[in-house]
Amino acid sequence: MAVADIEVEALSKAIEEIWAIGERFGLDAYPTHFEIVPAAIMYEFGAYGLPGRFSHWTHGKAFHQMKTMYDYGLSKIYELVVNTNPCYAFLMEGNSLIQNKLVIAHVMAHCDFFKNNIWFAHTSRKMVDVVSVNARRIDKYSYEHGEEVVERFLDATLALQEHVDPNVQIRHLTDQEITEARKHAVEPTTPYDDLWKLERKGAEERHTPRGRKLPEEPQRDLLRFIMDHAPELEDWQRDCIGIVRQEMLYFYPQMQTKIMNEGWASLWHARVLRELDLSEGDYITFAELNSSVVSPGSRRQLNPYYVGLKIWEDLIQRWDNPSEEDLKKPGRAPGQGLEKIFEVREMENDVSFLRNYLTEELVEELDLYVYRKEGDQWVVVEKDWEKVRDAMVGQMTNFGYPYLVVEDGDYRRNRELYLKHYFEGRELDLNYAKHALHHVYTLWGRTVHLETVVEGQTILLSYDGEADSMAHLS
Repeated sequence: MAVADIEVEALSKAIEEIWAIGERFGLDAYPTHFEIVPAAIMYEFGAYGLPGRFSHWTHGKAFHQMKTMYDYGLSKIYELVVNTNPCYAFLMEGNSLIQNKLVIAHVMAHCDFFKNNIWFAHTSRKMVDVVSVNARRIDKYSYEHGEEVVERFLDATLALQEHVDPNVQIRHLTDQEITEARKHAVEPTTPYDDLWKLERKGAEERHTPRGRKLPEEPQRDLLRFIMDHAPELEDWQRDCIGIVRQEMLYFYPQMQTKIMNEGWASLWHARVLRELDLSEGDYITFAELNSSVVSPGSRRQLNPYYVGLKIWEDLIQRWDNPSEEDLKKPGRAPGQGLEKIFEVREMENDVSFLRNYLTEELVEELDLYVYRKEGDQWVVVEKDWEKVRDAMVGQMTNFGYPYLVVEDGDYRRNRELYLKHYFEGRELDLNYAKHALHHVYTLWGRTVHLETVVEGQTILLSYDGEADSMAHLS
């Protein structure tokens, strides 16, 4: 038997053994297809987020940065796993067997999380097929309208991709329904079809009757509003916005649960590997690799693997060994640690996870604090545990992106777009905001406005396609 065949056979046995151990612990993962790929393919998938996704220079830039870090030995991706059913997991060519065993256990926990966490319930489990179809459509538009034209339009759309509303609970249309709706741009036949329709230029329904506000209530989903109501877009442009929005909504739960998910996978890869019959050398390698994965990180950059792991471990300890006060609570009894973490895994995201389970003791143990830069120095400004926790929660809310809503899509009755920034203490970078307005203009096609707060005063930034302006409102 060839060396390669022996390695594949050993890897197959490891997968079976690890899956059996994980299931005994209570993990309930999707079936998972593993592939071994070279570094170039691994970093391409890492840069694009999904295999087969449409090409764009931003993806190429991310690939170059990641691959350069790998080539210089500064970082390494050991695995990638895709939230589908079945899940797809990619192992780096050249990993040792013990490295792959850790990765397989880590992957299994991720797949369990994808399957059981409520924030993933509405994601498409066929997304690899969906993005491949999307990529072919964008290639078609590039052929018909020119690569530069399509790329410039995607530049504007991708610059705004975070401004969607992930909390809208909708029925997921099948891939065939989505394709047919985009292909034929038909009138809606169900309450949900308008999510994907491509309204024809100048269609009657895109105009709001006089005296009626558009939208009637502020809308957080900027991409969807532009897709549905921009007066100048062609059908292919609406489809491109729909593609970017659809793919962003797929990735959103992964952003919402980064700390939980990575901590969960780190917790279980360690527990599973301790159940394996490892040699002394393999155990040392496992310990070194595990230590690098869950290291605390730098003073200014927390490691989500580490923070998540510590919270999960603390939950187990506190529910396994409740205090006398906790024992007085209904249903509390010793030994409920595993039951508790599986319950939390199902219902929470990072915001609620930190708010509910980041305790005073953990803040102290993890040496967490709030800091800011004063001149050339980073200065600690807050160590009170509740304020530190709340600051972390605040950073997780909308992932640090400004919270924008559409206030008026027919401002001054001239089809101008009026956006409002919900100011929560952090001012916008005005230079960046002006460039963002240029991208909004590219999509909307008419004058665009953005209301925000600077130095305590409400201002209005505007762009009409030729010049920027700023007016004080208060």
